[in-house]
Amino acid sequence: MRSITVAVSAATCILCGLAGSVRAADPHPNGLVGTTFPADFPRIVDASLGVPVIGFGGSQGRVEHVPVIFLHGNNDTPFATSCNPFGYIHNLAQFFLDAGYSPRELWGLGYQGDQCDLVTSPTNRSGFAHSTVANVPDLRAFVAAVLKYTGSKRVDIVAHSLGVTLTREWMRQDHAFHRVRALVAIDGPNHGIIDCSPSPLNYFQQPGFGGFTPDSAICREYGSDHTPLLTALNQGREARGPTRYLVLRNTDVDFVYISAQDGFFPAVPAEDRDGKPHDFSDSALLKGAATRDFTGQGAFGPSLQTAHIRVLNSPAAWTAALHFLRSLREDDEGEQED
Repeated sequence: MRSITVAVSAATCILCGLAGSVRAADPHPNGLVGTTFPADFPRIVDASLGVPVIGFGGSQGRVEHVPVIFLHGNNDTPFATSCNPFGYIHNLAQFFLDAGYSPRELWGLGYQGDQCDLVTSPTNRSGFAHSTVANVPDLRAFVAAVLKYTGSKRVDIVAHSLGVTLTREWMRQDHAFHRVRALVAIDGPNHGIIDCSPSPLNYFQQPGFGGFTPDSAICREYGSDHTPLLTALNQGREARGPTRYLVLRNTDVDFVYISAQDGFFPAVPAEDRDGKPHDFSDSALLKGAATRDFTGQGAFGPSLQTAHIRVLNSPAAWTAALHFLRSLREDDEGEQED
């Protein structure tokens, strides 16, 4: 596995020359990524919420690249909503549109709704409707719809945080690795999260911080590196072919994996859901996957200043994802599955 460390700051980051002069004159020469689906795109009902999924996609342009599906993480949305100011995955999709992808090649799925329920019920952040098992049916239906709508045989997926393991679990359940040419896994909880310990110092257990108690649905999935979900997901080869993989992760601070102050969030103990000391700092890694390590990502975004959230809004991360997918042939099958 090859690991490269990239240290960036707001003052020093450069967009690596991708359409640089054009972007300076017109930042969005190919238009804007929308916040709806085409009128003739299938209506998909969220399996756990009972309402239509939200997201974006286009009907314009040709399909000359492998279509890309963008997946947000837990407690996020595919674009900013009235109840969620983030939705940075939308900015990443815009970067791809600016770089030459067509609207018909770029798709985003919101598999947890608009997050407005969190205003009155903040513990939903760790509840069943936000769990991996609850959202696999949504991703399954969405991938099938995108493949049919675009006439493609495969998709690429660029996912952040929970979106990474959601993708991996869907591929595992459906043995669908042949449907995904490549997965860009941005800071995913592949080996658990730090926010589920029973320690009184773990303030994420408090209802106002999401209710991440050891027995909450999210913590039953991610509270240790050996939960039933992660045991099944990581058994054998983690980066299973023929899908190709690129991991992008924070290595200095990250409130989901590292016991250190990360912007707004103070450190919590490095313990698992059983109260045992555990180092989750390498959780985002996947054995057998190429890896890019980042520092200083808290600089990219207007809120919270957390590296875990803001890496998704980082031009360096955007460029790494785009270059990786561009490096693959359209018919690239990668290594065969074990």
